[in-house]
Amino acid sequence: MINWKKAVGLGAAFAMLVPLAACGSDSSSSSSGTTDVTLTVWAPSEDQSSDNGNWLGAMETAFEKAHPEYKITWKNDVVSEGDAATQVKTDPSAAADVYMFANDQLGTLIDLGAIGQLSTDAEKQVKEQNSQSMIDSVTSTDGKLYGVPYTGNTWFMYYNKSKFSDSDIKSLDSLLEKGKVTFPITNSWYMPAFYAGAGATFFGSTGTDVSDGISLGSDADAVTEYLVNLENNANFTNDDDTSGLALLKSGDADVYFSGTWNSADVKTALGDNYGAAQLPTFTLNGESKQMEAFAGSKAIAYNPNAKNTKAAAEFAAFLGSTEAQKAHWEDRQIIPTDKTLTNLDGMADDPAVQAQIDTINNTSIVQPTIAAMNVWWDPCKSMGDGIVNGDVTLSNAAQKTTDWQNQIDSALKSYQTSSES
Repeated sequence: MINWKKAVGLGAAFAMLVPLAACGSDSSSSSSGTTDVTLTVWAPSEDQSSDNGNWLGAMETAFEKAHPEYKITWKNDVVSEGDAATQVKTDPSAAADVYMFANDQLGTLIDLGAIGQLSTDAEKQVKEQNSQSMIDSVTSTDGKLYGVPYTGNTWFMYYNKSKFSDSDIKSLDSLLEKGKVTFPITNSWYMPAFYAGAGATFFGSTGTDVSDGISLGSDADAVTEYLVNLENNANFTNDDDTSGLALLKSGDADVYFSGTWNSADVKTALGDNYGAAQLPTFTLNGESKQMEAFAGSKAIAYNPNAKNTKAAAEFAAFLGSTEAQKAHWEDRQIIPTDKTLTNLDGMADDPAVQAQIDTINNTSIVQPTIAAMNVWWDPCKSMGDGIVNGDVTLSNAAQKTTDWQNQIDSALKSYQTSSES
Protein backbone atom coordinates (compact mmCIF):
# COMPACT_ATOMS: atom_id res chain seq x y z
CA MET A 1 0.00 0.00 0.00
CA ILE A 2 0.96 3.64 -0.37
CA ASN A 3 2.63 5.30 2.60
CA TRP A 4 0.05 8.08 2.94
CA LYS A 5 1.92 9.90 5.68
CA LYS A 6 4.95 10.07 3.42
CA ALA A 7 2.83 11.15 0.44
CA VAL A 8 1.23 13.99 2.38
CA GLY A 9 4.62 15.15 3.64
CA LEU A 10 6.09 15.00 0.17
CA GLY A 11 3.18 16.93 -1.23
CA ALA A 12 3.80 19.74 1.22
CA ALA A 13 7.51 19.75 0.45
CA PHE A 14 6.96 19.77 -3.29
CA ALA A 15 4.37 22.52 -3.10
CA MET A 16 7.17 24.80 -1.93
CA LEU A 17 9.21 24.16 -5.06
CA VAL A 18 9.31 26.72 -7.84
CA PRO A 19 6.96 25.55 -10.62
CA LEU A 20 8.64 24.26 -13.73
CA ALA A 21 8.44 26.14 -17.00
CA ALA A 22 5.43 25.34 -19.13
CA CYS A 23 5.95 23.05 -22.08
CA GLY A 24 2.53 23.44 -23.65
CA SER A 25 -0.56 21.25 -23.27
CA ASP A 26 -3.76 20.43 -25.08
CA SER A 27 -5.58 19.13 -22.00
CA SER A 28 -9.16 20.15 -21.34
CA SER A 29 -10.06 22.44 -18.46
CA SER A 30 -12.97 21.86 -16.14
CA SER A 31 -15.33 24.56 -14.91
CA SER A 32 -13.58 24.53 -11.53
CA GLY A 33 -10.35 25.76 -13.10
CA THR A 34 -8.57 22.45 -12.94
CA THR A 35 -7.22 20.69 -16.00
CA ASP A 36 -8.19 17.08 -16.66
CA VAL A 37 -4.98 15.17 -17.29
CA THR A 38 -4.28 11.53 -18.06
CA LEU A 39 -0.68 10.43 -17.59
CA THR A 40 0.66 7.03 -18.55
CA VAL A 41 3.75 6.07 -16.59
CA TRP A 42 6.27 3.26 -17.03
CA ALA A 43 8.32 2.15 -14.04
CA PRO A 44 9.92 -1.05 -12.75
CA SER A 45 7.69 -3.44 -10.81
CA GLU A 46 9.77 -2.87 -7.69
CA ASP A 47 8.78 0.81 -7.65
CA GLN A 48 5.10 -0.15 -7.78
CA SER A 49 5.20 -2.96 -5.23
CA SER A 50 3.46 -2.50 -1.90
CA ASP A 51 6.24 -4.58 -0.37
CA ASN A 52 8.63 -1.74 -1.22
CA GLY A 53 6.35 1.08 -0.15
CA ASN A 54 4.88 1.71 -3.63
CA TRP A 55 7.26 4.57 -4.32
CA LEU A 56 5.59 5.46 -7.63
CA GLY A 57 2.12 5.61 -6.09
CA ALA A 58 3.37 7.80 -3.26
CA MET A 59 5.04 10.16 -5.74
CA GLU A 60 1.87 10.41 -7.82
CA THR A 61 -0.14 11.30 -4.73
CA ALA A 62 2.45 13.88 -3.73
CA PHE A 63 2.47 15.37 -7.24
CA GLU A 64 -1.32 15.77 -7.14
CA LYS A 65 -1.07 17.64 -3.84
CA ALA A 66 1.68 19.87 -5.20
CA HIS A 67 -0.31 20.55 -8.39
CA PRO A 68 -3.97 21.16 -7.50
CA GLU A 69 -4.42 22.70 -10.95
CA TYR A 70 -4.51 19.16 -12.36
CA LYS A 71 -7.14 16.47 -11.98
CA ILE A 72 -5.04 13.45 -12.90
CA THR A 73 -5.95 9.98 -14.06
CA TRP A 74 -2.91 7.72 -13.71
CA LYS A 75 -2.24 4.74 -15.95
CA ASN A 76 0.80 2.80 -14.73
CA ASP A 77 2.51 -0.07 -16.51
CA VAL A 78 5.52 -2.19 -15.60
CA VAL A 79 8.53 -1.48 -17.83
CA SER A 80 12.06 -1.60 -16.44
CA GLU A 81 14.63 1.09 -17.16
CA GLY A 82 16.62 -1.33 -19.31
CA ASP A 83 13.61 -2.16 -21.49
CA ALA A 84 12.36 1.37 -22.12
CA ALA A 85 13.83 1.85 -25.61
CA THR A 86 12.73 -1.61 -26.72
CA GLN A 87 9.16 -0.86 -25.71
CA VAL A 88 9.25 2.60 -27.27
CA LYS A 89 10.41 1.15 -30.60
CA THR A 90 7.14 -0.74 -31.00
CA ASP A 91 5.30 2.59 -31.39
CA PRO A 92 6.92 5.84 -30.21
CA SER A 93 3.63 7.74 -30.37
CA ALA A 94 1.96 5.18 -28.09
CA ALA A 95 4.77 5.07 -25.54
CA ALA A 96 4.27 6.25 -21.98
CA ASP A 97 4.04 9.96 -21.22
CA VAL A 98 6.65 9.54 -18.48
CA TYR A 99 9.13 6.70 -18.20
CA MET A 100 12.38 5.68 -16.55
CA PHE A 101 15.34 4.66 -18.70
CA ALA A 102 18.98 3.66 -18.58
CA ASN A 103 20.96 6.50 -20.12
CA ASP A 104 22.75 4.31 -22.69
CA GLN A 105 19.41 4.35 -24.57
CA LEU A 106 19.44 8.14 -24.93
CA GLY A 107 20.61 8.25 -28.55
CA THR A 108 18.05 5.66 -29.61
CA LEU A 109 15.23 7.47 -27.83
CA ILE A 110 16.22 10.77 -29.47
CA ASP A 111 16.32 9.13 -32.90
CA LEU A 112 12.84 7.74 -32.23
CA GLY A 113 11.56 11.21 -31.31
CA ALA A 114 10.28 9.80 -28.02
CA ILE A 115 12.18 11.85 -25.45
CA GLY A 116 11.67 15.52 -24.70
CA GLN A 117 14.31 18.17 -24.12
CA LEU A 118 14.24 19.48 -20.56
CA SER A 119 12.74 22.87 -19.88
CA THR A 120 14.93 25.68 -18.62
CA ASP A 121 13.79 25.11 -15.03
CA ALA A 122 14.21 21.34 -15.20
CA GLU A 123 17.69 21.76 -16.68
CA LYS A 124 18.56 24.11 -13.83
CA GLN A 125 17.31 21.49 -11.36
CA VAL A 126 19.48 18.78 -12.91
CA LYS A 127 22.58 20.96 -12.92
CA GLU A 128 22.09 22.00 -9.30
CA GLN A 129 21.51 18.45 -8.08
CA ASN A 130 24.12 16.46 -9.96
CA SER A 131 27.83 15.98 -10.56
CA GLN A 132 29.18 16.75 -14.03
CA SER A 133 29.38 13.06 -14.93
CA MET A 134 25.67 12.62 -14.18
CA ILE A 135 24.82 15.77 -16.15
CA ASP A 136 26.87 14.45 -19.07
CA SER A 137 25.00 11.15 -18.88
CA VAL A 138 21.79 12.84 -20.07
CA THR A 139 23.41 15.34 -22.45
CA SER A 140 23.07 14.60 -26.15
CA THR A 141 25.46 15.42 -28.98
CA ASP A 142 23.52 18.68 -29.48
CA GLY A 143 24.53 19.80 -25.99
CA LYS A 144 20.95 19.70 -24.72
CA LEU A 145 19.66 17.74 -21.72
CA TYR A 146 17.13 14.94 -22.01
CA GLY A 147 16.11 13.19 -18.81
CA VAL A 148 16.43 13.77 -15.07
CA PRO A 149 19.00 11.47 -13.39
CA TYR A 150 17.98 9.82 -10.14
CA THR A 151 20.66 7.18 -9.56
CA GLY A 152 24.02 6.16 -10.94
CA ASN A 153 24.05 3.08 -13.14
CA THR A 154 27.10 0.88 -12.94
CA TRP A 155 28.33 -2.33 -11.34
CA PHE A 156 31.05 -3.14 -8.85
CA MET A 157 32.41 -5.98 -6.75
CA TYR A 158 30.78 -7.79 -3.84
CA TYR A 159 32.94 -10.08 -1.76
CA ASN A 160 33.08 -12.27 1.35
CA LYS A 161 35.09 -10.29 3.90
CA SER A 162 36.13 -13.44 5.78
CA LYS A 163 38.14 -14.66 2.78
CA PHE A 164 40.14 -11.60 1.76
CA SER A 165 42.28 -8.81 3.19
CA ASP A 166 41.92 -5.15 2.22
CA SER A 167 44.93 -5.66 -0.04
CA ASP A 168 43.52 -8.79 -1.70
CA ILE A 169 40.40 -7.05 -2.96
CA LYS A 170 42.47 -4.65 -5.05
CA SER A 171 43.69 -7.43 -7.37
CA LEU A 172 41.65 -9.98 -9.29
CA ASP A 173 44.70 -12.23 -9.33
CA SER A 174 44.81 -12.26 -5.52
CA LEU A 175 41.08 -12.92 -5.35
CA LEU A 176 41.47 -15.94 -7.64
CA GLU A 177 44.32 -17.29 -5.52
CA LYS A 178 42.43 -17.10 -2.23
CA GLY A 179 38.80 -17.64 -3.18
CA LYS A 180 36.26 -18.46 -5.85
CA VAL A 181 35.21 -15.78 -8.30
CA THR A 182 32.14 -15.53 -10.54
CA PHE A 183 31.92 -12.94 -13.32
CA PRO A 184 29.60 -12.59 -16.37
CA ILE A 185 31.97 -12.95 -19.34
CA THR A 186 28.91 -13.59 -21.52
CA ASN A 187 27.31 -10.26 -20.61
CA SER A 188 28.35 -7.47 -22.98
CA TRP A 189 27.84 -4.78 -20.34
CA TYR A 190 30.38 -6.39 -17.99
CA MET A 191 32.94 -8.13 -20.22
CA PRO A 192 34.35 -4.94 -21.84
CA ALA A 193 35.76 -3.88 -18.45
CA PHE A 194 38.89 -5.87 -19.29
CA TYR A 195 39.31 -4.38 -22.77
CA ALA A 196 38.59 -0.83 -21.54
CA GLY A 197 41.18 -1.31 -18.82
CA ALA A 198 43.74 -2.26 -21.47
CA GLY A 199 43.06 0.69 -23.76
CA ALA A 200 39.86 0.05 -25.70
CA THR A 201 38.06 3.25 -26.71
CA PHE A 202 34.45 3.97 -27.56
CA PHE A 203 33.74 6.85 -29.96
CA GLY A 204 36.69 9.01 -29.02
CA SER A 205 37.43 10.94 -25.86
CA THR A 206 33.88 12.27 -25.57
CA GLY A 207 32.09 9.02 -26.33
CA THR A 208 30.02 10.83 -28.97
CA ASP A 209 32.24 10.86 -32.08
CA VAL A 210 30.83 8.24 -34.45
CA SER A 211 33.73 8.74 -36.87
CA ASP A 212 36.19 7.51 -34.23
CA GLY A 213 34.30 4.26 -33.88
CA ILE A 214 35.13 1.53 -31.38
CA SER A 215 38.71 0.33 -31.03
CA LEU A 216 39.45 -2.78 -28.98
CA GLY A 217 42.99 -1.46 -28.50
CA SER A 218 46.50 -2.68 -29.25
CA ASP A 219 46.40 -5.14 -26.34
CA ALA A 220 43.06 -6.66 -27.31
CA ASP A 221 44.57 -10.01 -28.34
CA ALA A 222 46.23 -10.32 -24.94
CA VAL A 223 42.98 -9.47 -23.17
CA THR A 224 41.16 -12.21 -25.07
CA GLU A 225 43.87 -14.67 -24.06
CA TYR A 226 43.54 -13.49 -20.46
CA LEU A 227 39.80 -14.17 -20.53
CA VAL A 228 40.35 -17.64 -22.02
CA ASN A 229 42.71 -18.41 -19.14
CA LEU A 230 40.25 -16.91 -16.68
CA GLU A 231 37.47 -19.15 -17.93
CA ASN A 232 39.76 -22.17 -17.52
CA ASN A 233 40.79 -21.22 -13.98
CA ALA A 234 39.52 -23.76 -11.43
CA ASN A 235 38.55 -20.93 -9.07
CA PHE A 236 36.43 -19.15 -11.68
CA THR A 237 32.85 -19.67 -12.83
CA ASN A 238 31.05 -17.68 -15.51
CA ASP A 239 27.94 -15.93 -14.24
CA ASP A 240 25.11 -16.40 -16.73
CA ASP A 241 23.27 -13.46 -15.12
CA THR A 242 21.47 -15.68 -12.60
CA SER A 243 23.99 -18.27 -11.47
CA GLY A 244 26.43 -15.81 -9.88
CA LEU A 245 24.11 -14.75 -7.10
CA ALA A 246 23.05 -18.36 -6.54
CA LEU A 247 26.70 -19.38 -6.19
CA LEU A 248 27.28 -16.62 -3.67
CA LYS A 249 24.23 -17.69 -1.67
CA SER A 250 25.34 -21.33 -1.65
CA GLY A 251 28.88 -20.46 -0.60
CA ASP A 252 30.35 -21.66 -3.91
CA ALA A 253 31.53 -18.15 -4.81
CA ASP A 254 33.27 -15.54 -2.68
CA VAL A 255 33.38 -12.72 -5.24
CA TYR A 256 30.41 -11.55 -7.30
CA PHE A 257 30.04 -8.59 -9.68
CA SER A 258 26.72 -6.74 -9.83
CA GLY A 259 25.09 -3.45 -8.88
CA THR A 260 23.02 -1.91 -6.12
CA TRP A 261 19.87 -3.63 -7.38
CA ASN A 262 21.16 -6.88 -5.82
CA SER A 263 22.61 -5.39 -2.63
CA ALA A 264 19.79 -6.63 -0.38
CA ASP A 265 20.16 -10.22 -1.64
CA VAL A 266 23.94 -10.10 -1.31
CA LYS A 267 23.70 -8.72 2.21
CA THR A 268 21.36 -11.55 3.16
CA ALA A 269 23.69 -14.11 1.60
CA LEU A 270 26.88 -12.86 3.25
CA GLY A 271 25.56 -11.50 6.53
CA ASP A 272 28.34 -10.10 8.69
CA ASN A 273 30.85 -10.89 5.92
CA TYR A 274 29.11 -8.60 3.43
CA GLY A 275 31.66 -6.46 1.58
CA ALA A 276 31.63 -4.28 -1.53
CA ALA A 277 34.33 -2.34 -3.35
CA GLN A 278 35.31 -0.68 -6.61
CA LEU A 279 36.70 -2.89 -9.37
CA PRO A 280 40.06 -4.62 -8.93
CA THR A 281 43.07 -4.63 -11.24
CA PHE A 282 44.19 -7.57 -13.37
CA THR A 283 47.64 -8.51 -14.65
CA LEU A 284 48.21 -8.45 -18.41
CA ASN A 285 51.62 -9.39 -19.80
CA GLY A 286 53.17 -8.63 -16.43
CA GLU A 287 51.54 -5.20 -16.11
CA SER A 288 48.73 -4.19 -13.78
CA LYS A 289 45.61 -2.98 -15.60
CA GLN A 290 42.56 -1.44 -13.98
CA MET A 291 39.19 -2.98 -14.81
CA GLU A 292 36.82 -0.21 -15.92
CA ALA A 293 33.06 -0.58 -15.88
CA PHE A 294 30.60 1.26 -18.07
CA ALA A 295 28.94 3.94 -15.95
CA GLY A 296 25.99 6.17 -16.53
CA SER A 297 22.70 6.96 -14.90
CA LYS A 298 19.11 5.94 -14.71
CA ALA A 299 16.85 8.86 -15.44
CA ILE A 300 13.25 9.96 -15.93
CA ALA A 301 12.02 11.27 -19.26
CA TYR A 302 8.85 12.68 -20.69
CA ASN A 303 7.50 11.85 -24.13
CA PRO A 304 7.08 14.87 -26.44
CA ASN A 305 4.25 12.94 -28.11
CA ALA A 306 2.23 13.01 -24.87
CA LYS A 307 -1.18 14.67 -25.00
CA ASN A 308 -0.27 16.61 -21.86
CA THR A 309 3.37 17.52 -22.39
CA LYS A 310 3.42 20.23 -19.70
CA ALA A 311 2.17 17.91 -16.96
CA ALA A 312 4.33 15.04 -18.23
CA ALA A 313 7.47 17.19 -18.19
CA GLU A 314 6.66 18.48 -14.72
CA PHE A 315 6.07 14.98 -13.36
CA ALA A 316 9.33 13.71 -14.88
CA ALA A 317 11.26 16.48 -13.11
CA PHE A 318 9.26 15.78 -9.94
CA LEU A 319 10.34 12.11 -9.90
CA GLY A 320 13.98 13.17 -10.03
CA SER A 321 13.71 15.88 -7.40
CA THR A 322 15.58 15.86 -4.10
CA GLU A 323 12.55 14.76 -2.10
CA ALA A 324 11.67 11.97 -4.54
CA GLN A 325 15.23 10.67 -4.53
CA LYS A 326 15.22 10.69 -0.73
CA ALA A 327 12.02 8.65 -0.70
CA HIS A 328 13.50 6.28 -3.29
CA TRP A 329 16.40 5.56 -0.94
CA GLU A 330 14.07 5.06 2.01
CA ASP A 331 11.83 2.65 0.08
CA ARG A 332 14.31 0.69 -2.02
CA GLN A 333 17.82 1.88 -1.12
CA ILE A 334 18.20 3.43 -4.58
CA ILE A 335 21.36 5.53 -4.21
CA PRO A 336 20.59 9.17 -5.13
CA THR A 337 22.55 11.24 -7.60
CA ASP A 338 21.55 14.39 -5.69
CA LYS A 339 24.71 15.84 -4.19
CA THR A 340 22.90 16.89 -1.01
CA LEU A 341 21.75 13.34 -0.21
CA THR A 342 24.99 11.73 0.88
CA ASN A 343 24.26 10.97 4.51
CA LEU A 344 20.78 9.47 4.61
CA ASP A 345 19.89 6.92 7.27
CA GLY A 346 21.47 3.56 6.48
CA MET A 347 23.98 4.79 3.91
CA ALA A 348 26.96 4.56 6.24
CA ASP A 349 26.05 0.95 7.04
CA ASP A 350 25.86 -0.20 3.41
CA PRO A 351 29.25 -0.65 1.69
CA ALA A 352 27.48 -0.83 -1.69
CA VAL A 353 26.85 2.91 -1.47
CA GLN A 354 30.54 3.78 -1.30
CA ALA A 355 31.41 1.03 -3.78
CA GLN A 356 29.15 2.57 -6.41
CA ILE A 357 30.49 6.06 -5.75
CA ASP A 358 34.11 4.85 -5.90
CA THR A 359 33.49 2.87 -9.07
CA ILE A 360 31.92 5.82 -10.88
CA ASN A 361 34.72 8.13 -9.74
CA ASN A 362 37.74 5.80 -10.05
CA THR A 363 37.17 2.62 -12.06
CA SER A 364 34.75 3.41 -14.85
CA ILE A 365 34.34 5.02 -18.24
CA VAL A 366 31.25 6.93 -19.32
CA GLN A 367 29.02 4.65 -21.32
CA PRO A 368 28.28 6.17 -24.75
CA THR A 369 24.68 7.19 -25.30
CA ILE A 370 24.72 7.55 -29.09
CA ALA A 371 22.66 5.11 -31.14
CA ALA A 372 25.80 3.73 -32.83
CA MET A 373 26.63 2.03 -29.53
CA ASN A 374 23.97 -0.53 -30.47
CA VAL A 375 26.54 -2.27 -32.68
CA TRP A 376 28.50 -3.28 -29.58
CA TRP A 377 26.14 -5.50 -27.63
CA ASP A 378 25.44 -8.57 -29.77
CA PRO A 379 28.98 -9.06 -31.17
CA CYS A 380 30.43 -8.67 -27.68
CA LYS A 381 28.04 -11.24 -26.25
CA SER A 382 28.92 -13.63 -29.07
CA MET A 383 32.61 -13.20 -28.25
CA GLY A 384 31.92 -13.88 -24.59
CA ASP A 385 29.87 -16.94 -25.47
CA GLY A 386 32.75 -18.19 -27.61
CA ILE A 387 35.21 -17.83 -24.74
CA VAL A 388 32.96 -19.71 -22.33
CA ASN A 389 31.95 -22.52 -24.69
CA GLY A 390 35.52 -23.09 -25.87
CA ASP A 391 35.14 -21.81 -29.41
CA VAL A 392 37.72 -19.11 -28.61
CA THR A 393 41.02 -20.63 -27.50
CA LEU A 394 44.56 -19.48 -26.83
CA SER A 395 45.58 -20.66 -30.29
CA ASN A 396 42.91 -18.68 -32.17
CA ALA A 397 42.39 -15.76 -29.75
CA ALA A 398 44.18 -13.26 -32.00
CA GLN A 399 42.18 -14.19 -35.10
CA LYS A 400 38.89 -14.24 -33.20
CA THR A 401 39.67 -10.79 -31.80
CA THR A 402 40.46 -9.47 -35.28
CA ASP A 403 37.20 -10.95 -36.59
CA TRP A 404 35.33 -9.28 -33.75
CA GLN A 405 36.90 -5.88 -34.50
CA ASN A 406 36.08 -6.27 -38.19
CA GLN A 407 32.48 -7.12 -37.35
CA ILE A 408 32.17 -3.97 -35.24
CA ASP A 409 33.78 -1.81 -37.95
CA SER A 410 31.44 -3.19 -40.58
CA ALA A 411 28.34 -2.59 -38.48
CA LEU A 412 29.42 0.99 -37.77
CA LYS A 413 29.68 1.97 -41.43
CA SER A 414 25.99 2.79 -41.79
CA TYR A 415 26.12 5.10 -38.75
CA GLN A 416 29.31 6.77 -39.94
CA THR A 417 27.91 7.31 -43.43
CA SER A 418 24.70 8.86 -42.12
CA SER A 419 26.64 11.18 -39.79
CA GLU A 420 28.64 12.49 -42.75
CA SER A 421 25.63 13.16 -44.94
